[in-house]
Amino acid sequence: MAGGGSRVLTIAAALAALGLAGCGELERKDVGPGGAPLEAFTAKQIFERGEYELDENDAEDAAFYFGEVERLYPYSDWAKRALIMQAFAYHQDKDYVNARSAAQRFIDFYPADDDAAYAQYLLALSYYDQIELVGRDQGLTFQALQALRTVIERYPDSEYARSAILKFDLAFDHLAGKEMEIGRYYLKRDHFAAAINRFRVVVEDFQTTTHTPEALHRLVESYLSLGLTDEARTAAAILGYNYRSTEWYEDSYRLLTGQGLEPGVFGDNWLSAVYRQMIKGEWL
Repeated sequence: MAGGGSRVLTIAAALAALGLAGCGELERKDVGPGGAPLEAFTAKQIFERGEYELDENDAEDAAFYFGEVERLYPYSDWAKRALIMQAFAYHQDKDYVNARSAAQRFIDFYPADDDAAYAQYLLALSYYDQIELVGRDQGLTFQALQALRTVIERYPDSEYARSAILKFDLAFDHLAGKEMEIGRYYLKRDHFAAAINRFRVVVEDFQTTTHTPEALHRLVESYLSLGLTDEARTAAAILGYNYRSTEWYEDSYRLLTGQGLEPGVFGDNWLSAVYRQMIKGEWL
């Protein structure tokens, strides 16, 4: 389990004695041996069957049994434990919608419980793990950022906060990367104004990401293509001030000097404002 949820998952050495015994008692989802319904079994027995199914890599069946504990024994301690395990099982099964639902129910029902932080982390993961699957639709990325921020701010001392911070930074970088992808698309087709709009978003809103140096270089390219030399020279000046050792600055410098220009701050434009903020220490 990501984030070190050893407290949550109790499948360990005792599983052979507990979970395997549960397997012998519950042979089907809906009934036990001899046609006995699940209602005939204790919450502990059904819970252990869910653990067994997880250990057998059958997360779908595990989620079912954990859900049955909650249904048959509501408001019990077993039901509380089963709910967080159901969220985990759904996530393991890549059933992210149900994973979010179960995790949110746990947060709603048990907000003060020790596992509430893990439930919030699972909820965030259910968005985060889908980021690469959604193409240019960034709605899930924004939701992941919001949910990860909640982990960081609400549970700063939890074991999941550090992992949430790392994933937040990666998701933030992902958004900037999508802006760059679209900007490059426009740039290759000589739609310079549209490209500039995308690169500007990276410089202004995602300036702490790894994409900022390239965004500044692409602005130099775009502005030179439009004949807007003041903006091009200013973008290069910002690039040189912050990322002089990068290949992006070398490329920008080569473009400028090839036209008899040098980096510098000229004119009164949005890049000049960014440069002034940078000089005042407000860049990062």
